[in-house]
Amino acid sequence: MSHGTIRYWAAAKAAAGRAEEAFAAGTLEDLLGQVRRRYEGNATFLKVLDRSSLLVNSTAVGRRPHDQVVLEPGWTVEVLPPFAGG
Repeated sequence: MSHGTIRYWAAAKAAAGRAEEAFAAGTLEDLLGQVRRRYEGNATFLKVLDRSSLLVNSTAVGRRPHDQVVLEPGWTVEVLPPFAGG
């Protein structure tokens, strides 16, 4: 288990009420489980989280299984909600 930071952007930041927070986790699945438990009473945030793209240390997670995405010490996870524009 390693320590790192999860950062929330746009609608995720608004729903969480903060830009970032620290966690200790070994995999992305573990981290997201902790985040969901912390915000279990915040349906708006959980909906945004489920629709967001994720970056781990600036690399898109894409469709990789979250239990296979290992978080190395000092990791940063970015939560990027869908956006529109052009």
